[in-house]
Amino acid sequence: MALLTTGKPFIRDLERFGTLGVYAPLEGGFEGRYLRRLRATGYTALNLTARGLGDLSAYLTGIHGVRPPHLGKKNIAQEGAVGPVYFVPPIATYQLQNLPPNSKGLVIWLIEGFVLSSAERQYLIDLSKQEPRLKFVVELGGERYFRWEALQESLVAA
Repeated sequence: MALLTTGKPFIRDLERFGTLGVYAPLEGGFEGRYLRRLRATGYTALNLTARGLGDLSAYLTGIHGVRPPHLGKKNIAQEGAVGPVYFVPPIATYQLQNLPPNSKGLVIWLIEGFVLSSAERQYLIDLSKQEPRLKFVVELGGERYFRWEALQESLVAA
């Protein structure tokens, strides 16, 4: 029964592999249960969508520039025609530096992970090996029941 699951095998596999690809029922609910169990075991969790991330290495580990939408307003002769650039701190590096002292690490849960290329998935695998406190859960699609596999196995299948 799904409501009585403890999540221990999920957490064990996440700690062993560092990155997991998950397939969840489309009606939702399971992600919140597993995130709650991750937080209860000492992890800090962060939800992101994979759509529109752009360059993963810049977004997760480097300072990168973003341009907000202009919403129809243009400034004449003040900045370039493309608009102002705002620089944003790296998401993963910033979160890792500010983890609570008793935290096991940071879990980044990426929804809509099916849009990631195999090179981007491989980068997530390599990044979790370089920084052992950083873990990734990537939603790869829908399924009738909640299941997971190492993200490396999804690369072999692709």
